[in-house]
Amino acid sequence: MALVTAPIELLTPTEMAEADRLAIAGGIAGLTLMENAGRAVADAAAEMVPPKARVTILCGPGNNGGDGFVVARLLADRGFEIRLSCLIPLERLKGDASVMARRWSGPILPLSLELIGSCELIVDAMFGAGLVRDVEGAVAGLIEAANVSGIPVLAVDMPSGVDGASGGIRGRAFTARRTVTFFRRKPGHLLLPGRRCCGELVLADIGIASELLAAIRPGTWANAPVLWQSCYPEPRQDGHKYTKGHAIVVSGPGHRTGAARLAARGALRAGAGLVTVASPPDAVAVNAAQLTAIMVEPFEGPRGLAALLSDPRRNACLIGPGAGVALSTRLLAQVALEFDASVVLDADALTAFTLDQDDDADPVVENLFAHIKEKPARAVVLTPHEGEFRRVFGALTGSKLERARAAAERSGAIVILKGADTVIAAPDGRAAINENAPPSLATAGSGDVLAGFVTGLVAQGMPAWEAACAAVWLHGECANLFGPGLIAEDLPEALPHVLRSLSAQPLTPGLKLS
Repeated sequence: MALVTAPIELLTPTEMAEADRLAIAGGIAGLTLMENAGRAVADAAAEMVPPKARVTILCGPGNNGGDGFVVARLLADRGFEIRLSCLIPLERLKGDASVMARRWSGPILPLSLELIGSCELIVDAMFGAGLVRDVEGAVAGLIEAANVSGIPVLAVDMPSGVDGASGGIRGRAFTARRTVTFFRRKPGHLLLPGRRCCGELVLADIGIASELLAAIRPGTWANAPVLWQSCYPEPRQDGHKYTKGHAIVVSGPGHRTGAARLAARGALRAGAGLVTVASPPDAVAVNAAQLTAIMVEPFEGPRGLAALLSDPRRNACLIGPGAGVALSTRLLAQVALEFDASVVLDADALTAFTLDQDDDADPVVENLFAHIKEKPARAVVLTPHEGEFRRVFGALTGSKLERARAAAERSGAIVILKGADTVIAAPDGRAAINENAPPSLATAGSGDVLAGFVTGLVAQGMPAWEAACAAVWLHGECANLFGPGLIAEDLPEALPHVLRSLSAQPLTPGLKLS
């Protein structure tokens, strides 16, 4: 298996079922797809244990179980010692799974804890990505025992117990050492907590043509440069600093200025031609003492910010980092939304709209959304973490992906729902899940730099959703490049190195493709 870039389209279990259906309708036999899937899993299994090792294979009632029977047959042919159990009697299996089960000539053992007692590998072929109910009873107990045993688990499609659409855990879930999935990854492979259960992810080509995606029209992608690189701003030969945009970053009061400076540095490194830190009177001196290439402009209150933004060359405005959770911050955000400049609302600028909030339909928040929608051509990006998201959007339910999509539609803005599995969603339903953020990004000021990256990109005219996706990916890659000991100040300084690498090799290595 060679390391190559993984396809970025993510298919829900329903969309994957449609891909199977279309492939079969196009002339590929379902049994062929199942044989190919089983062979990919058998190859992965053979890499994980010595020759002739003892392998336990747990088969479920559907096609995932059918894959398991193929794995058993192929591994037995290679000399491995196989113990197989199926959750339902053979006569209750249907379709292709039934055919593959009858091609297995070995015994079918009852489900018991003894199955994992002396094996060297467990192949989980029970439920896959399409699980629709919680795992309970004896199966849950078996999963729990396997997880604590230390025996490596190879999952077929998705570790049993992980919801393929949401990444949620349905009762109990295997913690796999490796997962083999087919054709395209599922959202649950990238969303937490399911992502932690998958281990190394192997994407297998089982014969489904990529052209079928045109009929499926997936709306979710893994965030990667191929998603946005074509519209990343490139310097023009006849360009100058004003053609690269002028970003305004609103500073907090004199004792809370660091966050705005971090964001401003991020915007400048992201390519904005000019960046100005708009400073309240008591913050001018401290900001001016710290900044060189970034300008400082005094302002006072909403009228002062309006005066700054009345110059149309100032085409992007970031409010929130260090601004303070106060009515004054809310008023500044409302003023910014009266102009045509792109607006990024981060941190305190989001929470400020939830002051004295009584319920999920707070009129102040709804007024913010109405204000955003008044200018649909103007880019607005909201960058909440989970706590801010709950305060602003209330009790939206569903997976992180579903909640981000609903929030984008409700607000009319691009929503970056931050975390180790950041989701970037647009009002039109497009969404991307980020997967390159290391734990070192959990450091003070990191989010301020991200907001600055977004602001710098939209200032250059990059479309807002693509700019948000690019900023999130670049933010993660800067942290990966820097490595241990990262602090927020390091992120903007790492960006030129990431961009240089990206220019030299547009697509970074991803998953194993068999």
